[in-house]
Amino acid sequence: MACKYKTTSCKSARPIPKKYREKTTITTKNTIIGNTVLYGATSGKLYASGQAGERFAVRNSGSFAIIEGCGAHGCEYMTGGNAIILGAVGDNFGAGMTGGSAYVFDEDRSFVDKCNKDLVSFNRITSQEMEAHRSYLKDRINDFIRETDSSIGKKLLAISIT
Repeated sequence: MACKYKTTSCKSARPIPKKYREKTTITTKNTIIGNTVLYGATSGKLYASGQAGERFAVRNSGSFAIIEGCGAHGCEYMTGGNAIILGAVGDNFGAGMTGGSAYVFDEDRSFVDKCNKDLVSFNRITSQEMEAHRSYLKDRINDFIRETDSSIGKKLLAISIT
C-alpha cells in the first residue's frame, strides 16, 4: 500500500497502514507510505508497519507517529510532535528540527552519520537516567503492536527496551 501525499497536513486523523499479510514481507525493507507523509501535521496519530518515503513528518508540529524506517530528510523542520522510528533512516535526518522529539532505533550505529547535527542533540537510552524514556517507548510500542501486529515492535520489546 503506497500513499504518496495521503496524510499531508494531517489534523486529528488516525491512519494505520498495515503490511500485506504475506510471511515473506520484511517491513523494514518495504516502503508502505510514500513521500511527505505527515507534512505539516498538527495533530493525530499514524502507525505504519513498514517504512515511510522521503521527507517523513516534515514541519510536523503536533502529530504522533510510529513507523519502521524512513528515507532522507525525515523530521526536517519539525517544531513539535513525536516520532518513533523502529528502523533505519536516510540522510539529513532532523535538519532544521527545532522542537518535538524523535526516537530512532539505531541497530547498526549509523544514525550519527545520517543525523543533521546543526540543531539536534541526541542521546542513547541505555543509561539509568533514561529510564523514563524507556518506559515511554515501551508503552508506545505496545500500542503500535496492538494496532499493527508489528513483528519489529515485538522484537524490540523482547531485546532492547525491557
